[in-house]
Amino acid sequence: MKFLAGVAMADPSFYVPLAKAAEDAGYDSVSVPDSICYPRQASSKYPYNTDGTREFLENKPFIEPLIAIAAMGTATSNIQFHTSVLKMPIRHPVIFAKEVSSVAVMVDGRFNLGVGSSPWREDYDLVELPWERRGDRFDECIGIVRGLCAGGYFGFEGDFYRFDPVKLNPVPDREVPILIGGHAEANLRRAARLGDGWISAGSTTEQLVGMLDRLSVLRAEQGREHLPFEIHATTEDSFTAEGIRRLEDLGVTHTGGGFGRFNPYGIEQDPESLQEKIDNMRRYSDQVMHS
Repeated sequence: MKFLAGVAMADPSFYVPLAKAAEDAGYDSVSVPDSICYPRQASSKYPYNTDGTREFLENKPFIEPLIAIAAMGTATSNIQFHTSVLKMPIRHPVIFAKEVSSVAVMVDGRFNLGVGSSPWREDYDLVELPWERRGDRFDECIGIVRGLCAGGYFGFEGDFYRFDPVKLNPVPDREVPILIGGHAEANLRRAARLGDGWISAGSTTEQLVGMLDRLSVLRAEQGREHLPFEIHATTEDSFTAEGIRRLEDLGVTHTGGGFGRFNPYGIEQDPESLQEKIDNMRRYSDQVMHS
């Protein structure tokens, strides 16, 4: 099992010291969230909590994830970074490919790209892109980013994007793995068909079992069951050594813990100091990761 530390909704001044502390404590990767802005009025519902409310996000700090990763990468040597998850289809894929390749080079390849389609219709309205066929747009974005970041000349002709062959310079020495987030059937299918892994948005272990069974079927249908495939999931079993073994038996490759109260639902001020966050990470490392 590999272990993830998170910086979601933390004070931006905490990012670099948290990354350094996570590396020192033996974590494998730092998870960085994505949120562009918060609308004054919105009708979209959040699909990953019980009542669909999104008010917990208002007034919470979010640093643009690739900028955050570049900053943390310069202060660390070995720990990986990944976005969890970045809203890919609302970004222009050529510009975004340049950003992805640049940050991957700057952190010496210690970067995995976790992406999703965004549950907020307002995100698409904001950048003047249609909500309809966002999944097809998402697929094209994945192909373009992967093609451009591989090096050499790459062109594309699709329904949404068309361009003659171009080349980015520099590109990372290794391919940037692309992990797909989301629990909907469409995203499970996308992960099985195009992804190097899948990121859960949070669930119980019981709920996770059903999604992993479905992923196994879908990967086999695509003839990709033999390929390396990361599974990032944090459940109630992520916080004990016995629970970690259960997750490993299910095929989970990455899980998170030690966050304390990092995700302060319902309040504006993060209740946890930097030192408390570091102490929680170290405690989880001692009691779970290295038990």
